[in-house]
Amino acid sequence: MRPRIISAVLGVAAATLTLAGVLAAAPPAASASATTVAAVTARSAAPAYTAPKRQLGYGSSGSDVKALQQRLAALKYYPGAADGHFGAYTLEAVWAFQEVQGLKVDGVVGPATVRALQHPRAYPARYASGGSMRVEVNLRTRVLVVYRAGAVALISHISAGGGYRYGGGAIAVTPTGRFRTTVYMPGWIRVPLGTMYNSVFFIGTSYAIHGEPTYGPSGGGVPLNPVSHGCVRIPYDIAQLFHTLVKTPGTPVYIYS
Repeated sequence: MRPRIISAVLGVAAATLTLAGVLAAAPPAASASATTVAAVTARSAAPAYTAPKRQLGYGSSGSDVKALQQRLAALKYYPGAADGHFGAYTLEAVWAFQEVQGLKVDGVVGPATVRALQHPRAYPARYASGGSMRVEVNLRTRVLVVYRAGAVALISHISAGGGYRYGGGAIAVTPTGRFRTTVYMPGWIRVPLGTMYNSVFFIGTSYAIHGEPTYGPSGGGVPLNPVSHGCVRIPYDIAQLFHTLVKTPGTPVYIYS
């Protein structure tokens, strides 16, 4: 969305997620020290991944799906609860992983994706000196990356400005540049162009990183293609934790393509 006036706050959803692993992996920003370096090294050593005996995709269930979810979470691609069911949240985590790895983004865990899960490529930071706590949004790769203490804490699929015309001829474009978080508005808020969830604004109260409903194999409000009016959309489950990983106001947000 690209809101101009916030008209109502509709409340905070009461969903409960298992976020301990994500939050434990994301300590507050701190200056480098031997202890900090050791902690970051320990966090980055994700457990080995055993290839499933079948291809996995939306709707799959079983212990191999749970192992996939645990692997994605260890690599900071939060797939929702590790419940052994390949639903929409796991699908969007697989999309994000495939986007970063330069693979075909189809949400299917076949041979190429399995090999990448076993030997993953680290996300190439654009602004490594841009702050130990920061957010990088790559419009080309279609991912958002949260850094805390200089280490990756979360990688999420996004959907940004769709490039279409709307209203009186405005073009749906997500601005690129260097910004900072400004305001956090919890729960669902209604704006002239629709509703948004747990919105973290980075340009006044005009552009935000916010949640959208997630459902089904299309990803719901955060599909593969860019469809927003200019805001950065993230999956609903990611929006329930994103605002806890950044400070508002003040966290640097870098948006580029």
